[in-house]
Amino acid sequence: MSDPTTIRRLYGRSKGRPLRSGQTALVEELLPAVAVPAEGPIDSRRLFGDERPLHFEIGFGAGEHLGFRADLLPDHGFIGAEPFLNGVAGALAHIRDRHLVNVRLHMGDALEVLERLPDSSLRFVYLLHPDPWPKARHAKRRMVNPGPLDLIAAKLERGGEFRLGTDDPVYCRWANMIMSGRRDFEWLAESAKDFLVRPGGWPETRYEAKARREGREVWYFRYRRT
Repeated sequence: MSDPTTIRRLYGRSKGRPLRSGQTALVEELLPAVAVPAEGPIDSRRLFGDERPLHFEIGFGAGEHLGFRADLLPDHGFIGAEPFLNGVAGALAHIRDRHLVNVRLHMGDALEVLERLPDSSLRFVYLLHPDPWPKARHAKRRMVNPGPLDLIAAKLERGGEFRLGTDDPVYCRWANMIMSGRRDFEWLAESAKDFLVRPGGWPETRYEAKARREGREVWYFRYRRT
């Protein structure tokens, strides 16, 4: 297995515009109640008190997709990791407004949480509109790289699904190149429509809506853990 710590350092901002008072209250009051434990191994029983299928979203943005999926599948458990404080506040609002009890959040590095989960414990892993790092010298910072993918593959159950969405053509080509070289994932596309049309149960995020407003194509990739 390649070393996922090759991208351990988090690049970019962790905070944007100042939080409103209501958002600050959510971070101070609700986040501690739904936060992934800071230390030790984690599994479904520790997080949710029972055995249930687990989903993991890497960089959940403002939480639209995470909240939608958790609401759609209330008997499943959802773990989201996002280093951006404003995004965490957005996800907390979805948890509050939808009364979601099946979501746990980590404000920080997704790989640190993935490493603490048992192997073959995840039903789905989501990576939607990740930072493309378009310059060649920054390619090693992309999440779609051998180290992180080895970790994702280890944590997905056999037959589990890795979903990737991007509106960046550089990232699209890069992901195609990297994923086509792997033997532990099977691309589920049979025709162009399968990666050009958003699948059912995959809601539109604000990043996707912005891309379409600006005239950019969006690609949807689904891979099965073989």
